Amino acid sequence: MKIYHSYLKEYSKGIIGYSPIAIIGQSCLGSVAAMFILMNGNSAIQMIQLFIITIMCMFYNAAILSQQKPKISFNLLVMSVAFSISFTIINLI
Repeated sequence: MKIYHSYLKEYSKGIIGYSPIAIIGQSCLGSVAAMFILMNGNSAIQMIQLFIITIMCMFYNAAILSQQKPKISFNLLVMSVAFSISFTIINLI
């Protein structure tokens, strides 16, 4: 939890600079996850995974655009990155 709180504090201090970089990074990571999902086919399971990745990336982008509190946007960023990495690893296997 100490690492989380230190990153949250740093993100909150520099949210103006970190937001655009985080949007680019998590969007690229989400795109990679979407590519690996679609490489495995287009069944209902893949479409559900693709929906989850798309929604998670859009949640973070919407939080930044609607100027939510830094803690909310940081939590959404962490969730988006975690889901993208998880689905990428799942679809690599």
